[in-house]
Parts: sequence; C-alpha cells; structure tokens
Amino acid sequence: MTRKLTKRDVLKGAGALGLSAFAVRVAAAPAAEAATPALVEAAKKEGKISFYTAMDLQFAERLGKAFEAKYPGIAARVERSGAERIFSRIAQEYSSNIHAVDVVNTSDQAHCIIWQRNGWLAPYLPEEVVKYYDKRYYDSEGLHVTTRILISPIAYNTNLVKKEDAPKSFKDLLDPKWKDKLVKAHPAYSGTIMNSTFEVARDLGWDYFVKLAAQNVMQVQSATDTPKRISVGERAVMVDGAGYLVIRYKEAGQPVEIVYPEEGTPLATGPSAVFKGAPNPNAARLFQNWMHSREAQQILVDYARQYSPHSQTVEKPGIRKLADIKLMKEDPEGILAQAEAVKKRYAEIFKV
Repeated sequence: MTRKLTKRDVLKGAGALGLSAFAVRVAAAPAAEAATPALVEAAKKEGKISFYTAMDLQFAERLGKAFEAKYPGIAARVERSGAERIFSRIAQEYSSNIHAVDVVNTSDQAHCIIWQRNGWLAPYLPEEVVKYYDKRYYDSEGLHVTTRILISPIAYNTNLVKKEDAPKSFKDLLDPKWKDKLVKAHPAYSGTIMNSTFEVARDLGWDYFVKLAAQNVMQVQSATDTPKRISVGERAVMVDGAGYLVIRYKEAGQPVEIVYPEEGTPLATGPSAVFKGAPNPNAARLFQNWMHSREAQQILVDYARQYSPHSQTVEKPGIRKLADIKLMKEDPEGILAQAEAVKKRYAEIFKV
C-alpha cells in the first residue's frame, strides 16, 4: 500500500529536487492577460482541461459545463475530492513524475504555499483579477488567485430545534442537551474543516474539543457532508461545514438554518492555480482566466451561494454580506506549520 504523503513529506521532496522549500523568492508580477483570440485558439488545439477541485461536485461540474459552452471544443474534466485528498494526490503524482493536473482549486491556502515553494506553479494573472480583486485575494507573483471565500458556521434542523433553543455559540454546543445530536467534519479530509478546526482550537483552546468529544459527535468526512446530515434529520446541529450548502438547502425549502457563532465564524479562502507542468497549458490559462471573470464568479454567487472576491458580482437579497459577519482569522502559515499536529490531536481526541 502506498503511503500517503504529508505536507512535511512534500517540503522534504522539494529539497530533493534541488529546490529550497523555504527560500524567499522575489519576482515581478506577470502582466495581466485577457482571454485573447490567440489563447483561445491554442487552448482549442489542446482540446481539454484537467481540473482538480475541492468544490462540491455538483457545482464543479456545472462550472465545467459552463466553460465548455463558452469555449466549444475544449472538454473540462473535473476531478473532485476533499482538499486534503487533492493535495495528497498531486504530491503522489509529482513524486512519480506524473503531471496530470492543469488547474487546481483547493480550500486550504497552505497548499498553495507548499506548491509555490516547490516551484510547481506557473505565474498567470487574469486581467479581471487585477482590475476587480483586492490585492489580498491574489498572489503578488501571480501564482494563485482566490476563487471563492468560504465560511464554516453552525447550523441546525428547524424541525428538530426551535429557534429560541438553537445554539448561539461554539460554547453552547457543550450543553448536555446536545449530546448525541451533533455532527462534525474531519480536518484530515477537508480544507475548509482544517481551517475551521485550526481556528477554533487556536481561539478557544484544544480543551474545547476535549469537552466537545464528550458529546458523542457524529464524524463525517467533508464540509459538504454535515449540511446533508442535518437536512435529513440524522443529527440536529452541525458543528462546522459548508455554509453555502445550508443556504442552498434553505432556498430549496429544506428545514435548515445558519448560526453565525458569537466567537466568530471560521473562514477559509479557496485559491486556484495553474501548474507549471500542466499538460494543457493554454487551456489551463484560459480556464483560470474565465473562472475568475465576472461571468463565472456570478455563477459562483448565484448557484453555489458562495462569497466571491470579484468586486463586480452581486449578491441575492436576503444573504448576509461577508462584511456583516464576525469572522475568525485565517492563518495559512499557521496551518502549514501545524496541520499534521492538528490532524493527530484531533484523531486522538475524537478517536477517529
């Protein structure tokens, strides 16, 4: 059985390749590029794009189909899994000199730090990113761009929990009345949940999770699993998960409601990057360009119900603006340093 590579393994591997994992690189940002006719023609000659993503499958495939409709003749092959699995898969492929991925989207910024230090990413800045994105949402060297902004709130099933009885904070989840009624996703699978678990442990302490484990919390893999479990009534309350799915389920008439915890709602930004070893480099750049256009970003807002970094997108009425939500602080460098320790500590506490 092949051993799964950790972040630490990948950093060691960079050294074996003659690359310094911790070297400070200073490079000028590439010129912003539009989707020119020449790029489109070159992409059509390649005819395909391989997109590894941590987006939920339904949305990722919808995005792929929209790209194919925009650029007929280029097939978008979507490979979806949890962010941590995507990261491990790319590490395994590159350790075997397999270059299959063109563009990747993850929900863990720490992954891009490692790929960047390994020298695996190609600089590319879409024109609309430079025009309409705050600089905090793209790498100064053009090596990755934030595609979506994710939050991981608490949520509950309104058939099982009355509004006046619903938890208002993470600490409320320690009330004995929630024993056997909670569901939480696992940081070893999901980048969103890695960020959420890291941020809650940092702000509330690991003792919080020790107490939470005594509540007999149902453990699932993905950030997309927890909303599903509460929507069908398997558990009453989700500790963390994809807030956008709760919104989508509620809009579809399912009995779910979001709670933005008093301590702050965990935050994760989901970047995308073009790989230097992409087998379809022109299609990769075209896809990266289109995915960060207002057209694609509005699909993300309207259909996926996620927050966009594109300043020209428009939210539907009734959705709480990101600026109006108290957020926990994202810390990619902290996760880079502590991810394996977080996974280990979590597994020990919850015995999973």
